[in-house]
Formats: sequence, structure tokens, C-alpha cells
Amino acid sequence: MDKKHPKPPKNYDMGGLRYIMRALRDPITGCEWDLQQDFNSIGSYTIEEAYEVMDAIHKRDYNELAEELGDLLLQPIFHAQIAEELGLFDFEKVVWNICDKMIRRHPHVFTDKDGRVTVLTKGDWQRIKAAEKVNKVKDSEKHTHLLDDVPHFPALKHAQKLQEKAAKVGFDWPHIAPVKAKIFEELNEFFTKVENGNSANQQAEFGDLLFSLVNYGRHLGIDSEQSLQTTNGKFINRFNYIEDKLELENKSFEDADLDGLEILWQQAKGENL
Repeated sequence: MDKKHPKPPKNYDMGGLRYIMRALRDPITGCEWDLQQDFNSIGSYTIEEAYEVMDAIHKRDYNELAEELGDLLLQPIFHAQIAEELGLFDFEKVVWNICDKMIRRHPHVFTDKDGRVTVLTKGDWQRIKAAEKVNKVKDSEKHTHLLDDVPHFPALKHAQKLQEKAAKVGFDWPHIAPVKAKIFEELNEFFTKVENGNSANQQAEFGDLLFSLVNYGRHLGIDSEQSLQTTNGKFINRFNYIEDKLELENKSFEDADLDGLEILWQQAKGENL
């Protein structure tokens, strides 16, 4: 006899959400798409949902923010369900871990077993985190490298974090002049590969060029990710300005020539967009 399909949960709360995820992953009555997913396949969705949360914050659309936070909340539920099926850990472990970490990192807020709190002094926060890392190494019992604990952020942010980590142990130029020279070196190497027509080498050299630019910005105290996001925002505003101007003339982009678009672009810049 076929298993009956589940009814919706009685309550739309955390318990109800976990019930829904278990139902979606049920091997008999579940959703075919959800059943095909694993950590890797939904990992990209986890990143996308976090960016959509940030987009809602940027737009100050709080109804959208509530919706996007729900989408983001689904991701740890999804990951934990897969982990539980594989016998790795369950959602309770996820919640216990973060509760334990927050208590451990805030001894100045929560009392100890004797009802006392600790007054934090300079460096205590770093020492607490360092102790956590030592325990992680002991638990994993595997060889680690200095850069292993740098999370895989988006590429620009990841590059800057790697450079910052390496700089802390002295792997860095002491002055900015050789960093600037490295940009021109990488730029010349990139153009050489472009002229040679090898697309694979072009991509590799372009990556080297970007890495050197991030490094130069880091030496100036510039956050590369934020810089590019700012430029992206300017491009959107100026492009929207052009689009609005064309609509006022009942035109589309296809109706305008490049010279006319450039004039509108300069007007947008003049408006400090």
C-alpha cells in the first residue's frame, strides 16, 4: 500500500518548517527535486539567498526582507535534514553549537556556574576565538594550513581576506611601490596573452591582474568588494537615467546610436548619479 501524503503542518513555526522539509525529502511521497539535492547543489542557493537578503536591506524593502529571511532560514534546515539522513548531525546539533558559541564568546553578558560575569579586557575576544580554533584542530586530527580557515567568500572578498591573512605573518610587501609595479607587470602579461589569442591563458592572467589590483587597494585601506559594489550602483543609476530619458522621447536603446547614449551618460554623471 502506498504511503499517504502528509497534511500541511498545524503551525507555521520552526517545528512546522522542519516538518515541511522532512516531507519534501520523504523518499516515497517527497518532491523529486528536493530529493536530488545534496550539500554541494544547494550550497550555491544558500549564497544566493544571503545576497537577496542584503539586496532587500539595501532597498529598504522590509516586506521583501521578511520573505528573503525566510528563504535564507530554509537553507540551514535543508542542510541539517540532509546531514541527519546521512547520519552526520541533526538540526538540534546546529542550534546547540551556535548557542554554545554565543555563550562562550560573551562571558561579559552571561553568568558562569557561580553566577558571575567576566569583564573583558583587550585581546580576550581574540584569545577566545584562538582557543576555539585549537580545539577544532584537535578534533579534526588532520594537517591544516594557515589559509585553510579563510572562508570562500565571493572572489574579490576572498582575495582580500587571503592577502590579509598572509600579511599577518609577514608575507607582504612593506611598501606600496612594488605593489603598484606588480599591477603593470600583470597588465602587460595579460595583454600579451590576449594578443596570442589563448583564451585559457587570458583568463588566468586576468585573474592575476585582478588579484594585484585587490592587493593595491588593500594597501590603501580600500575594500575591493565594496568598491566594486559602489561602482555597480553608479552604473545602475546612470543606466536607469538613460532609460528614463529615452522613454520620455518614446525611444528604446535600439533606437539610439552610441554617440547619443554617450551624451546621456555624461549628463547622468553631471547629475552625480
